[in-house]
Amino acid sequence: MEHSLDENELRQQRLENLKNLKAAGYSPWGHAFPRDGRFDELSEGFEEGKEIRLAGRLVTRREMGKSCFAHLQDGTGRIQVYLKLNNIGEDAFKAFKLCDLGDHIGIVGSWFVTRTGEQTVQVKEWSLLSKSLLPLPDKWDGLQDVERRYRQRYLDLISNPEVRTVFNARIAILREIRNFLNDRGFDEVETPMMQSIPGGAAATPFETHYKALNMPMFLRIAPELYLKRLLVGGFDKVFELNRNFRNEGLSRNHNPEFTMLEMYEAYGNRESMQTLVKDMICTLAEKVIGTLKVGTEEEPVDLSDWREVAYDDLIAERAGDDYAGLDRDGKAERAKSLGCFVDGEWNEGEITQEIFEKCIEKTLIQPTFVTRLPAELVPLAKPCADDASKVDVFELIIGGKEIAPGYNELNDPLLQRERLLAQSGEDAMKFDADFLLALEHGMPPAGGMGVGIDRLVMLLTGSEAIRDVILFPQMKPKAL
Repeated sequence: MEHSLDENELRQQRLENLKNLKAAGYSPWGHAFPRDGRFDELSEGFEEGKEIRLAGRLVTRREMGKSCFAHLQDGTGRIQVYLKLNNIGEDAFKAFKLCDLGDHIGIVGSWFVTRTGEQTVQVKEWSLLSKSLLPLPDKWDGLQDVERRYRQRYLDLISNPEVRTVFNARIAILREIRNFLNDRGFDEVETPMMQSIPGGAAATPFETHYKALNMPMFLRIAPELYLKRLLVGGFDKVFELNRNFRNEGLSRNHNPEFTMLEMYEAYGNRESMQTLVKDMICTLAEKVIGTLKVGTEEEPVDLSDWREVAYDDLIAERAGDDYAGLDRDGKAERAKSLGCFVDGEWNEGEITQEIFEKCIEKTLIQPTFVTRLPAELVPLAKPCADDASKVDVFELIIGGKEIAPGYNELNDPLLQRERLLAQSGEDAMKFDADFLLALEHGMPPAGGMGVGIDRLVMLLTGSEAIRDVILFPQMKPKAL
């Protein structure tokens, strides 16, 4: 009946209840309420007649004359409570009927089991802890409007239990990543999120201004160059779970603020990183999800089956065995025949990368390490020993998305300077000279890797959009 009224009428109705509760001596925004545990813990410790204290949000109520059944909900589940006029007194019983769905309630009572077999708390005392002035989404239909779900994630979490399941999984994945790396001797570190020169990736940064020094600053696009400084300084196994920021588009797979795991191991290489990421992802799947069969129903992924293939071999499979021998114009025509857009200013490498991104990457559903990429794509990686035009890297593609790049890290400061100058258009002011200074003091050979946490959570939970695994995704401001 309540939801047949508009929101303003509902709010007025609740304000009236608030006034009456105040008159009855109840504080509308309550006080601390010591609990004996969260609902999952309390249910596990069920003991007939045992007195307990619990608190949660009122989400259902069924009145039966001089008694009332209700459900409270916290972040771990629901518990039924039973109020009887003769047990709590007429004043407290009447006041409870003034509570609205969404209010937070504290309960003192004892366990019993109903005739239907449901664990229930018989209420001896109740307290109003917080008054809700606006209604929760309808208990049957839930919160269906997709945009509203993202904008008002708090309502989404209350109304859609499967959403809480995804974020519980994300929390567990982050916890297990730390456990996995700690067990292997990696040290967790923190590096600057605000930098004078953004480096470590080719991306457009967010700009800000540091008043104290009167200078421009940038939110980081990657922590790589600082983590490598730590390798120079003697940290030989480091990782950072970090937030990166890239001033680029929004899509099903991109959010401008995102979470990365970046790690480096001195004296490792690309192969050691492949082994590490494969073991880590399989461990996460088994411990958090309980299976190596993940992905979506439309594109299931079997994490027991991994493939390694060279970049040029994938290009040849899609664009033809003769593709490598074509000149620039020939490659452009071949790309167009595959449905790719080709800018007139692009070079051969950019055309080939367009074929990879638009025609190949999305087809790699099962775990695939794509290796031996063109050197111009990865300026921070070491050349392949047998071909300096290729770099000793991998891109791990699963479910048609890049999950992790990994490198045999470039530790030659002279070659690194050449690469960064070429990337910056010969403008030495556009790259991190202090990083090159650090390299000249000697960085050990190392393997390095970055793992996109948001995409990894998407894969393991079978979520189809990045906004489904970020609690508060970036949204265009709502028009007033």
